Amino acid sequence: MVVARTKNTTQKQGRSGNPAKAAAPARTKRRATARDWIGGARLRTLTLGVVPVVMGTAVAFVDSGEPGDFGDWMAKDGHLAVALLALAVALFLQIGVNYSNDYSDGVRGTDQYRVGPARLTGAGLAKPRTVLTVALTFFGSAAVAGLVIVLLTQLWWLLLVGAAAIAAAWFYTGGKKPYGYNALGEVFVFVFFGLVAVLGTQFVQIREVTISGWAAAVAAGFFACAVLMVNNIRDIDEDRLAGKRTLAVVVGRPVARVLFGLFLLLPYVVLLWFVLLYFRTGFTYFSLLLALPALAIGVSSRKPRELITALQLSSFASLAFGVVLGVTLAVQP
Repeated sequence: MVVARTKNTTQKQGRSGNPAKAAAPARTKRRATARDWIGGARLRTLTLGVVPVVMGTAVAFVDSGEPGDFGDWMAKDGHLAVALLALAVALFLQIGVNYSNDYSDGVRGTDQYRVGPARLTGAGLAKPRTVLTVALTFFGSAAVAGLVIVLLTQLWWLLLVGAAAIAAAWFYTGGKKPYGYNALGEVFVFVFFGLVAVLGTQFVQIREVTISGWAAAVAAGFFACAVLMVNNIRDIDEDRLAGKRTLAVVVGRPVARVLFGLFLLLPYVVLLWFVLLYFRTGFTYFSLLLALPALAIGVSSRKPRELITALQLSSFASLAFGVVLGVTLAVQP
């Protein structure tokens, strides 16, 4: 009965139009340290921001139609500056959404069921307003970097894309009806950490998107879905109690494990496109040395700590995939 009352209270908080007015979480006796704030950034997820920019820049180079060395190509026409700014946008958005999730889940009461590492808001390590301010600061930094890209490229319609990306980052767990609570998280990460990030990076470099760009975007999107899915498998019981209907909660643990495996392996099917065009890109299959252990752990383990290992391996597999593919594309003769 106690659990039932807690759940009802949490659901009411989750429907609140102003979650900041929800009951404050039980606070600990200590304050957040630098290590807590770094942990709140969830560094192991930042590969999801790096990979699409690396792949988007690589496919932009090979499809630019300009012969020559990759380094020479990056040094002219502002390619390096735009690539670095795109990377800044992606990383700032990823960190921003991580702090935003910490804030929103904390004030809704979702994190009271957590059994993993303590969250800043949910554990009372930091004031909710402080965590929200940090999240908004990173969103603002992403907006500034994006604005500089717009000024350099004169592609003013990108402002709408940037606004959509920030809105998607916030409404993942924020607002009255967060889509992350309604089994749509994987859809949005596929779109924004796959399609938008890769194709956007390619377009600002060469003013077009190509088949190779689409292939790279799909691969990056599936990796992002895999990382999110294994994270949600770890939290499936706690999310169910909290009324957070992730895709893993909706389909159940057995199907969620199958989906995780598909998301993790489908990029290697997409990779065939590049191997047929550029033989050296076959070296990217060596990243399976990270992906396969992640798959084995993710589909068989039940302990949260083991699933955290699967998440980390999945994240590193995506980074290895993106970097090796990018390098092998850049050194094509």
